[in-house]
Amino acid sequence: QLQLVESGGGLVHPGGSLRLSCTGSGFTLRNENIGWFRQAPGRQREGVSCSSYDGSIYYSDSVKGRFTISRNNAKNTVYLQMNSLKPEDTAVYYCAADAAGAIQNYCNSPSRFGSWGQGTQVTVSS
Repeated sequence: QLQLVESGGGLVHPGGSLRLSCTGSGFTLRNENIGWFRQAPGRQREGVSCSSYDGSIYYSDSVKGRFTISRNNAKNTVYLQMNSLKPEDTAVYYCAADAAGAIQNYCNSPSRFGSWGQGTQVTVSS
């Protein structure tokens, strides 16, 4: 069974940091294009960052310079390090796998991904 599990969400003050993890079961994540998406209440799911199996990385303009995506293939895990968090980063964060094509295309199109985790809540508030 293919499964993605996110962890690492929580409540943090503005300016703080969190690291999200996405671990695969039934997937070998090093062979997959992986995306991190987020969805705030009343808003559409949006792409945050993606990492292709062959080393390309993409960030949305809203997180560029603050978030870093990385992989640990030995742990079959993809991370999203989030620094300098802002209240507008508050959302449920999801990881996704099983996408193809150009990274800037699938990272802006949630429908291109075939597998999703259950999400982890990130709340940035004072």
